[in-house]
Amino acid sequence: MNSHVMQSFSLTGKTVLLTGGAGLYGTQIAIACAQAGGSVYVTSRDESRLEAIEEKFRQEGCTVHAIQFDQENLSSIAAIRDKLEEREGKCDVLINNAVARTMSHYNDSLESFARSMAVNATGLFEITRVIGDWMAEKGSGSIINIGSIQGMVGPDPTLYEGLPLNGLVPDYFFHKGGMVNFTRFIASYYGARQIRCNCISPGGFQTEKNLPEFVHRYNDRTMLGRMAKSDDIWGPIVFLASDASQYVTGTNLPVDGGYTAK
Repeated sequence: MNSHVMQSFSLTGKTVLLTGGAGLYGTQIAIACAQAGGSVYVTSRDESRLEAIEEKFRQEGCTVHAIQFDQENLSSIAAIRDKLEEREGKCDVLINNAVARTMSHYNDSLESFARSMAVNATGLFEITRVIGDWMAEKGSGSIINIGSIQGMVGPDPTLYEGLPLNGLVPDYFFHKGGMVNFTRFIASYYGARQIRCNCISPGGFQTEKNLPEFVHRYNDRTMLGRMAKSDDIWGPIVFLASDASQYVTGTNLPVDGGYTAK
């Protein structure tokens, strides 16, 4: 063996680009990659928030860089490579986490659905192509798509009965389902150039905002009897971003406490 197995999990020397790094899972993904030694860049649509985002991560004990990026704006997507080229000269890991929640119910407007397509389909494809082609020039890279259990199974209306919640939002299921097979396509397209592409499909995230009755119902539907904790995504992310998974591509990994297996 050339190295200790634990060294293969290190992201030291790797540049990581994480879209949508300010949300619940995005924050945890950035923390995990930074703790693993990566030079991590998270994105925000609002340039005025960049300094505050970096400060938030400093308070978490992590050095994370924030750069402006709007997945709905094609010129912004084209510019992201130039920004990273100037700062790092490469991108080793792309984590597609940005998502627009434009619809609130099934009978929402077609304009809301079309905007969702612009960000979650067209924008996702373009950022993957821009960075994927750049990785192809270098001859290596890892692309990780952040999916959802809602891209694997249909909605369960009984989770929401009698509660002021609505989980039957069509565009989210549409895009997260498509992301799983898009992962397989990208893995195939770039595979010969040693670029891997995998998907992580997380389950529900426990927060203080969750209604107790919803949490109780959701917990009953998992094998582990609980929603995800903040650090449950750390290990899977670092595994797929690092050389520890160098022979893993085209997969979808549910991180859901057994929700989709029950």
